[in-house]
Amino acid sequence: MTNSVPTAVGGPVTETTARDALAARIEQRTATVGIIGLGYVGLPLIDAFVRAGFSCQGFDVDASKVDALNAGRSYIKHIDSARVAGWLSDKMFTATADMRRLAEPDVLLICVPTPLTDARDPDLKYVVGTCQAIAKALRPGQLVVLESTTYPTTTRDVMVPILESNGLTAGKDFFVAYSPEREDPGNPNFSAAQIPKVVGGLDEVSRDLACQLYGSAVAGTIAVSSCEVAEAAKVLENIYRSVNIALVNELKILFDAIGIDVWEVINAAKTKPFGFQAFYPGPGLGGHCIPIDPFYLSWLARKHDQTTRFIELAGEVNTGMPRYVIGRLAEFLNEAGKPIKGSKICLLGVAYKKDVDDPRESPSFVLMELLLQRGADLTYSDPHVPRLPSMRHHDLPAMESRELTDEFLASQDCVLIATDHSAFDYEQIVAHAPLIVDTRNATAGVTAGREKIRKA
Repeated sequence: MTNSVPTAVGGPVTETTARDALAARIEQRTATVGIIGLGYVGLPLIDAFVRAGFSCQGFDVDASKVDALNAGRSYIKHIDSARVAGWLSDKMFTATADMRRLAEPDVLLICVPTPLTDARDPDLKYVVGTCQAIAKALRPGQLVVLESTTYPTTTRDVMVPILESNGLTAGKDFFVAYSPEREDPGNPNFSAAQIPKVVGGLDEVSRDLACQLYGSAVAGTIAVSSCEVAEAAKVLENIYRSVNIALVNELKILFDAIGIDVWEVINAAKTKPFGFQAFYPGPGLGGHCIPIDPFYLSWLARKHDQTTRFIELAGEVNTGMPRYVIGRLAEFLNEAGKPIKGSKICLLGVAYKKDVDDPRESPSFVLMELLLQRGADLTYSDPHVPRLPSMRHHDLPAMESRELTDEFLASQDCVLIATDHSAFDYEQIVAHAPLIVDTRNATAGVTAGREKIRKA
């Protein structure tokens, strides 16, 4: 799948010849698309481009991921192994950990993590490291697109100087754009190919090439005037959700105090056919985007002597929810004459959202830490996460998911529903567990045994 470097006939590569050569390759589906970061964003992108007729190369520093994919094995639930095997058998995909091969693709899409530091500042080490690797291999005519969520100006001020360190000039020798990922794991209605892509370029040529590329593989493109607008659009999408989830979390605490069921309130309010969008409370925020990305903008605001009060307040409310849940659980156990210490508590669901296998930033890990600190005899069950993964910011003992037999449920003092997976049999859980603390309204359809259910 190695492509020759585009060259001008009888002369050096110019901006025009580089642009035209790449545009022709994209049009003819002969361009090779390189995806850096083979996770929950990278693999769905590969699927979209392979389906559109493009050959893809996957790059990842994790050799175990590379080996699995080259053997036709997927490690992500919504991209199954049969699909990966199909890419391989059709000779449309290969994976590598050799970053020296970054010169081979015509397009490089960067899909690496952008976490926060312990001080809640942006941590761009993965973006920086990836750009440094690209700079060593970068050749004229390539298009480099950052998809990782970040603060406005990252592409222009952080990424481009690193890429230009090898002597090539962005916008002339190679092209740069930003197009934020919009992956929604577990949503069967919107695969990567079905979600429109916002695209901003370092210049018009870069933007147009990126729009042409994505337009060949996804539902549509929305061209914006700059990388900064595209970066800001992604952060806005996640801030919108964070603030509204914080609002219903705060209302949940208030309504609990005065004996009103927040879930019933939301269900009533959402019958209004205009002017209202339902958001739902929970034990805290999870996933790589919503708990993290708003703080990228608040950090940028501080750099410009501005404040982002909504963002900061939403963060305070959402990060405080796990402690609220454990406080309520302690009250419910106390009603039964039991302390948390020594009580057998099984937490249901460690994935951050329903019916996915993605545990990133899951509030379940905070809940588990709080329960262990209080001396609980803790277990968990999650059909999508058979073993407790190692997490950067959580120090938890090794655990394996427990089977929810009638006998096991009956032996627990409390079952805490943290993630409302469809695979859980809620009628069985309510029938056999002595106390159920439900943070997701997962037991709403259960009629028998409701005296054992508590909302938190």
